[in-house]
Amino acid sequence: MKKSVHLLISGMVQGLGFRYYVHRSARRHLLTGWVKNLDDGRVEVVAEGDEEELRLFIKDMEKGSRFSTVEDVKVDWESFSNKFRSFEITT
Repeated sequence: MKKSVHLLISGMVQGLGFRYYVHRSARRHLLTGWVKNLDDGRVEVVAEGDEEELRLFIKDMEKGSRFSTVEDVKVDWESFSNKFRSFEITT
């Protein structure tokens, strides 16, 4: 089943290539959506795709990249919108 997920990731996740880690993971899991840095130091992600792939993606986000330290991942499941064609890094 296709789903959408909205993530707010906190910890040491900016300035360390974390958005590129998110982008690679999303592409590996065949997800669409976007990732961006927030002014408060968190990273925001919206991703859509197969529910099982999204669950694996969330596990990747909880683990973090080798240079990051993820303290928390707030997860909100949403309805699939099918409005994205790829996964992008935005500003």
